[in-house]
Amino acid sequence: MEAIPGLVAVLAPDGRVEQVNREIEDYCGHRLDQLREWGTNGIVHPDDMPNVARLFGQSIASGTPYTIEQRLRRHDGEYRWFDNHGRPRRAADGSIVAWHVLLVDVHDRKLAKDALKASEQNLQLTIDTIPALAWSARSDGTADFFNRHYLDYVGLPIEKLVDWQWTSVVHPDDQQTVLSAWKRFDAAGTGGDIEARVRRHDGTYRWFNFRTHPLRDEHGNVVKWFGVKVDIDEQKRATLLLAGERQLLELIAWGRPLHEVLAKLCSVVEAALPGSLCEIRTLDASRTVFEHVEAPSFPENYVAAIIGSRVAEKASPCDMAISRRMQVIEDNFGSPVLWTDTPARAHFLAQGLKLMWSAPVTSKDGTILGSLSICRGTSQKLLPAHQDIIDRTTQIASIAIERFWAEDQLRRRKFLLEEAERISETGSFYWDMKTNKLFWSTQMHRIYEVPDGMEPVYPNLMAKVHPDDEAWVQEKAQRAFRGENSPPNVERLLFPDGRIKYISTAFRVITHEDGRLESVGVAQDVTRQRLADDAADQLRSELAHVTRVMSLGELAASITHEVNQPLSGIITNASTCLRMLAADPPNIEGAIRTAQLSIRDGNRAAEVVKRLRNLYRKQDLNPEPFDLNEAAQEVLATCAHEMQRRRIILKSKLDAALPRIEGDRIQLQQVVLNLVLNAADAVGSVERDSRQIIVEATEAEAGNVTLTVRDNGPGIPAEDIARIFDAFYTTKPNGMGIGLSVSRSIIDRHGGKLRAATNEDGPGVTFTFSIPCIAATKGPAGGQHQA
Repeated sequence: MEAIPGLVAVLAPDGRVEQVNREIEDYCGHRLDQLREWGTNGIVHPDDMPNVARLFGQSIASGTPYTIEQRLRRHDGEYRWFDNHGRPRRAADGSIVAWHVLLVDVHDRKLAKDALKASEQNLQLTIDTIPALAWSARSDGTADFFNRHYLDYVGLPIEKLVDWQWTSVVHPDDQQTVLSAWKRFDAAGTGGDIEARVRRHDGTYRWFNFRTHPLRDEHGNVVKWFGVKVDIDEQKRATLLLAGERQLLELIAWGRPLHEVLAKLCSVVEAALPGSLCEIRTLDASRTVFEHVEAPSFPENYVAAIIGSRVAEKASPCDMAISRRMQVIEDNFGSPVLWTDTPARAHFLAQGLKLMWSAPVTSKDGTILGSLSICRGTSQKLLPAHQDIIDRTTQIASIAIERFWAEDQLRRRKFLLEEAERISETGSFYWDMKTNKLFWSTQMHRIYEVPDGMEPVYPNLMAKVHPDDEAWVQEKAQRAFRGENSPPNVERLLFPDGRIKYISTAFRVITHEDGRLESVGVAQDVTRQRLADDAADQLRSELAHVTRVMSLGELAASITHEVNQPLSGIITNASTCLRMLAADPPNIEGAIRTAQLSIRDGNRAAEVVKRLRNLYRKQDLNPEPFDLNEAAQEVLATCAHEMQRRRIILKSKLDAALPRIEGDRIQLQQVVLNLVLNAADAVGSVERDSRQIIVEATEAEAGNVTLTVRDNGPGIPAEDIARIFDAFYTTKPNGMGIGLSVSRSIIDRHGGKLRAATNEDGPGVTFTFSIPCIAATKGPAGGQHQA
């Protein structure tokens, strides 16, 4: 026994320890008598004792060999694992005479085995719990292993997946792609990856990335294939959505029609959420009527019924989302709360739809532009990923709709601007003064008769300017380079065929912080207006001449008296002169004085005739500096006899320091004459002891000279004051209604104003006109004049 390597013992037939070798005693640190109590003294590990006692007892009772794995306590108190092998020794008659026991130390092997088992369990647990569908296949590609996550995901046992059965859970549209890829991998002996959809246990297909890698032996031969399928559904949808968004933004940037953009947006949503139907509605300008509907996956009759209908909160979730300005979720069309009997519900049920997510589409300022809705045939909780898609697509819809509205308004404004420019014959331009580039509107090309495709160049334009206007047009350009604006002014264009255009131009210079200058301006073809104004001026001059002649006709008696008086003096003086010369001796000195009186009266008559000739003369507006006092006195002198005849007191109060004015002397005298005669008609129609007209000239504020004609006649009713300057309106029984109209026209052409007002301190009316004066020039002394 001592020669046997190991722990050896001999037991009695009943199992009692009879003999042990020295190695057992040394290991346990006990002698034979103590080792015989191995069942109670703790030599065997307490946790192993029940199993050891049971197996040992069974073998002793049955006489069969045993092998028991157990732990024995070493002399230092450490327990180590041993394989306890027991074999019976029998007599010739077969009876057991002893048991031979060999205890083999397997502690280190046991620990290694346990560690390996734990490692294998850990590996299996890892494979089963990794967030991917792991699998392996034989060298020919037939699958032989699927991890627990794979089995749980597809909801099938491994027996339904081994070999090539796993392809049944691949989307039908992707199966050919997967098999073709495997053939490529197998032929090349290399791994690879593809994307395909896999059916989940609930029937939902999700996108996965299939990754495959071969295991080779020492000779490089493929002996095994390993792979994983990684869920990339969210990433795939995000990629598809991002690509769709990029395409949508390109469509928007290219200015594609709104219906095309929204239809594409619906297809992007439906691709990102398989099994969903998308619908987008837009509102009209009133925000109460559906103007456009894009729903590519819905029947045309459904879309047609919505277009033009009014928003009604209880009509559908779309309407409610707009009315309440909030997202609306209807997750059960089978038993809705608000739209039980609506056409929308009937349509959704007919389409097999169960839920709808509707969200309002709003602009940056919060204006409701429409709605976006997503419908599904299965009930599903709104997940954050779904909400993200709704938020992103409603934002893109908002951009598209706002862009469409902005472009539509821009097109309308452009059309209106072009039409306004065409009708008003007004063009607009932009001048980049740094590059000397001109940008013209279409009407500018028409005005300057430059073809639309030809770029306007400054030298070519100057060649069209009338030679007499070139200098100051160039001066305008120089002022622009100095940053000075140009108020409206008229310049002439001369064309090769001799035509002349009158162009009213104006521009504003914009100076930037960096000193760069830009100019924006307009040019209006006023040729027809200019010709019409010239014709109107001619007509006004002729009308003024007619009214002047008519006014002088009313003064026929006064004019006759004024001319006759000096002529009578001449005749009398001539007769006296002849008598003085015929005397003996001739009275030469007296004759000379008498002749001088004749000359005086002749000059007086000549002045009267000259004054009348000027008043009768037909001429265009001829502005010149003159003294209003002097002109008014001439008119009063002409009227003096007529006033005496009508028993009217005509007074004048003329400011001696009155500034000179610039205007047409004859036409302004006509105004004074018309006002005085109108006043005479007014005061002559009443019986009053003192009929009076006062003519007063003063310098008013703001650099104007004012002349007033005040009478004490019956006045003018308040309702007629505002109309007395209208053409052909008169308060006289036999009047024509053109005198005051012509007078106002004359004053307006002189840059003045003609007004009428009822006297506040008595009966009658006061007519007043004001004319800008020449500030630095004073006329000769006036004075008091009374007829």
